[in-house]
Amino acid sequence: MNAQQLTALLNPETSLEASFLRDEEYLRGLIWGVPRYGHPEGTIWRHIIEINQNIDALPIDPETRRKLRIISFVHDTFKHVEHRGNPRDWSKHHSVYARNFLARYVDDPLLLNVVELHDEAYYCWRLAHLYGKLSEAEERLEALRERVGEYWQLYYLFFKCDTSTGDKNPAPLLWFERHVKDIEVVRFERGQTAI
Repeated sequence: MNAQQLTALLNPETSLEASFLRDEEYLRGLIWGVPRYGHPEGTIWRHIIEINQNIDALPIDPETRRKLRIISFVHDTFKHVEHRGNPRDWSKHHSVYARNFLARYVDDPLLLNVVELHDEAYYCWRLAHLYGKLSEAEERLEALRERVGEYWQLYYLFFKCDTSTGDKNPAPLLWFERHVKDIEVVRFERGQTAI
């Protein structure tokens, strides 16, 4: 699949989104992936399309939508270069690569933090519910809250859009919506029905 085909599929709406599609490493990341648990769609570009459909179903303003699309376009695109060894090198996590890539285009530190930490709410849920480390999970959640600052609601919206794709376990999102008190829980609006 070439850049022209990917551009047609992803339908960039801004010059920033279009500029991503001129980067060779980014393009390699878009076509990476095979169907797997959580991502039956396989490739990253298909995942981005699914997230963008969720973004379009949110009752949000244009600026929030623009930021969510930026996050969507880059958040998982560097999974193809992520370190998967044991022990895991977290400095080589796909989200760190995504943050570094986006930092070449934008200088919004909170947006960069959201990209880097987009999986962190899941890790907090996992600490609490799979490993029973409740205090560690709370500390990690509070650190996440501090790092994303005034983008806390934006972080939640992206977590909702990302978690509501493929065959991902909805439990982390449900926990987040019930557990976190300083977010405004929203529902997807598909047609006339809020989900």
